[in-house]
Amino acid sequence: MVLSGIDFKQIAVKQNAVKQDDVKQDDVKQDAVKQRGRGNVMKKPELLIPAGSLEVLKTAVNFGADAVYIGGEAFGLRAKAKNFGKEEMGEGIRFAHEHGVKVHVTANILAHNGDLAGAEKYLEELKVLKPDALIIADPGIFAVARRVCPEIDIHISTQANNTNYETFRFWHGQGAKRVVSARELSLAEIKEIRENIPDDLEIESFIHGAMCISYSGRCLLSSYFTGRDANQGACTHPCRWKYTVMEEKRPGEFFPVYENERGTYIFNSKDLCMIEHIPEMMAAGIDSFKIEGRMKTALYVATVARTYRKAIDDYLESEEKYRENMEWYKAEISKCTYRQFTTGFYFGKPDEETQIYDSNTYVNEYIYLGTVEGTDGKGRAKISQRNKFCVGDEIEIMRPDGRNTGTKVLSLKTEEGETVESAPHPKQALFVGMTERAGTGDILRMKNG
Repeated sequence: MVLSGIDFKQIAVKQNAVKQDDVKQDDVKQDAVKQRGRGNVMKKPELLIPAGSLEVLKTAVNFGADAVYIGGEAFGLRAKAKNFGKEEMGEGIRFAHEHGVKVHVTANILAHNGDLAGAEKYLEELKVLKPDALIIADPGIFAVARRVCPEIDIHISTQANNTNYETFRFWHGQGAKRVVSARELSLAEIKEIRENIPDDLEIESFIHGAMCISYSGRCLLSSYFTGRDANQGACTHPCRWKYTVMEEKRPGEFFPVYENERGTYIFNSKDLCMIEHIPEMMAAGIDSFKIEGRMKTALYVATVARTYRKAIDDYLESEEKYRENMEWYKAEISKCTYRQFTTGFYFGKPDEETQIYDSNTYVNEYIYLGTVEGTDGKGRAKISQRNKFCVGDEIEIMRPDGRNTGTKVLSLKTEEGETVESAPHPKQALFVGMTERAGTGDILRMKNG
């Protein structure tokens, strides 16, 4: 199925390609203008950040998250993430709550019979840990959660294919606090949903990250090709592979996979990025802006969280400030790993130009060196280093307040006091002397190449 060296732009037939709906886009933009022009007090949306480990959770909290979502060792859809054991989850919840940040826990697998007993036991454990919400897709798991821990809010996962306001009303009637919209919805559709559901039912929508294309991520390709079920948390991301198709009676004749007016993509997509469209997202009535990426690094999470935090806060202060800082947002967001950007389905059905990426290789402009855990008496930053760097390297201190401070590495010392010239060993504890001082929670990064 995989044919390397295919240039989709050269091969893809573009006849009758479906274009973005400019009318709907303009309508949503006008709504944003009217909302601000009437002097309305704009509701501050929640910034919801992913965390695949305790380290990343703390980074998300430090860099501006209002809430984080995490997974346990089972019953979530990111089995390959580090995820949280019971003790780590408890520590993470305590840390977040101490900083006024909520924690949502995923339990969004599509359960089989054999999963139910374990799911009930897991939910009983979560009852003790007291997260702020559970993210659930399966009606059976929903019923168990309502019975075992009714005091914990339930959010309905995008995996449940929430595409219309009657579905939202249904889940509200069952006791759900929030519903995550399907990725295939436009902002105009979300706005219509908002107008037709109870005020106390919250809408959560993705604002940034990888796009699972196959009705909100319920993909069957991983199971088919590798035997690893995406709906059980073991996705191998086959949507990222390059494909051509071959008709049975035409052996050796390969055709690219693309979209026209009759069909949609199932194989790949650019990454979602809505940093330029905060006003439209807010005008649609979305309560929570969700970042995808529970398998991402602390650097990725810090970069995306800090950028969207500033963009949201700037826009709430004034649209002028938001527009003035747009180039900074765009420059910063490009410093984390990504596969080109798209606005997805938000402004209408995307065509091949707005969805298929030119290369399936991640763009990686910066390298993550480590998070500052504290400093010694000489002001040297203690880190658990993640990538190689050396004395004399020009690196950058990334601070939660938005500042990026260039600095030079002057010295490296191990915990045993040994002076070294480079840091080649992953997760080695090091004290880093620099021309500029770093504080606890700051991130050290270095330009790639």
